[in-house]
Amino acid sequence: MYNAAYRILKNEFEAEDVMQEAFLTAFTKLNSFKGEVTFGAWLKRIVINKSLTQLKKNSRYEEVKMEVIPNYEIEETDINYSSLDVKSVLSCLNNLKENYRIALTLNLIEGYDYEEIAQILKYSNENVRTTISRAKRKLKQVLLANQQKTQVYGR
Repeated sequence: MYNAAYRILKNEFEAEDVMQEAFLTAFTKLNSFKGEVTFGAWLKRIVINKSLTQLKKNSRYEEVKMEVIPNYEIEETDINYSSLDVKSVLSCLNNLKENYRIALTLNLIEGYDYEEIAQILKYSNENVRTTISRAKRKLKQVLLANQQKTQVYGR
């Protein structure tokens, strides 16, 4: 639960606070738990919703225009996946624009599908699909650029 909050907020203390608030909320609203999903999934949803609310309160989460990404496709052979490590991928992910970072985190790391992300972020399904598609393309571009820098500078 802490990791989910931290990936959204990017702040250890806020993540701890949000997690604690989520547990208190879950405890006080335990009678509303219907058992349609596992308790862990229900609690995780509370943590994510509280994290997004906190992010909005901090005025760091702003609606932004979609980034225009060149239409050319990155060939799968362009990226050397065997040279990637988790830290570099997460670092690139964390440096994406907020809307891309949050959408990809919810989809790829937290495992939510497009419909669930649309509900969480209050976006349309089409907007979620477009955002995730563009975010994946942007992440590939950043990963490719980092690999090319590494090859040139030998880092």
